[in-house]
Amino acid sequence: MKIHNTTGGRIFDAANYIFLALIGIITLLPFIYVSAGSFANEAEITRRAFFVWPEQFTLGSYEYIFSTPAFTRALVTTILVTAVGTLVQLAFTVTMAYPLAKKTLRGRQVILSLVVFAMVFSGGMIPTFLLVKDLGLLNSYWALILPAAINPFSLIIIKNFFQELPQELEESAKMDGATEIGILWRILLPLSKPVLATFALFYAVGIWNDFMSPLLYLSDNSKWTLQMYLRQVTASSDLLGTGNVDPNYIPPEQGIKFAVIVVATLPILIFYPFLQKHFAKGMLIGSVKG
Repeated sequence: MKIHNTTGGRIFDAANYIFLALIGIITLLPFIYVSAGSFANEAEITRRAFFVWPEQFTLGSYEYIFSTPAFTRALVTTILVTAVGTLVQLAFTVTMAYPLAKKTLRGRQVILSLVVFAMVFSGGMIPTFLLVKDLGLLNSYWALILPAAINPFSLIIIKNFFQELPQELEESAKMDGATEIGILWRILLPLSKPVLATFALFYAVGIWNDFMSPLLYLSDNSKWTLQMYLRQVTASSDLLGTGNVDPNYIPPEQGIKFAVIVVATLPILIFYPFLQKHFAKGMLIGSVKG
């Protein structure tokens, strides 16, 4: 008799479901409050310590932030940097992982040892900053992309995935006259959609949420990303003073902070479900060391 078909097993399952549901609700409550606060007026936010639905629905906070050139510029900058950075990281990682998957590659073990060493030990903030400075990348968007162009952990997983693919695919392609680049582009990459989608999500989330790199490398506030704008808004009360609104209008300070947090978080929540079907499979594929 299976334990889940017994009375005790059903009670245990029900208790687990209730417990996990409560954990999920507790996890969602802060975001629900921030979302509700972004649609509330300043008086309600000040008067009510917590609520999940505003008494008076208003879009004033969103109208204000989208009327500020600094916010729209930061939003567009973050979208572009995330898109380009994700493509660059995937391209660099794949093109390095593919030759390392070849056991006949000369010096392969030495390179893999260096990759593992880089995964365990990093250069540190100051050496990385000095390197970026010497390369002339300060105040450049490339400073947000190139220092993290290859993630050692992702490289090893993708390399192991390529190793697990049947060698007969490459051999038959070579007999048909395909080059190494052709094999990678026409055969291996179409078979690698789950693992590539998974790490594309990881890369995009990491770049989108990156706060330290813009803080270190971008001194020009006209090049700030959304995370820097969010930090400025939540840390000060002047809201950057860039709104194209009536000077007599007093913006809802807390509501604007909530609205910026929602806009900074929402894109990741929107795109995640589209990649979720690849997520679990992509994490397992290539995880066995070859």
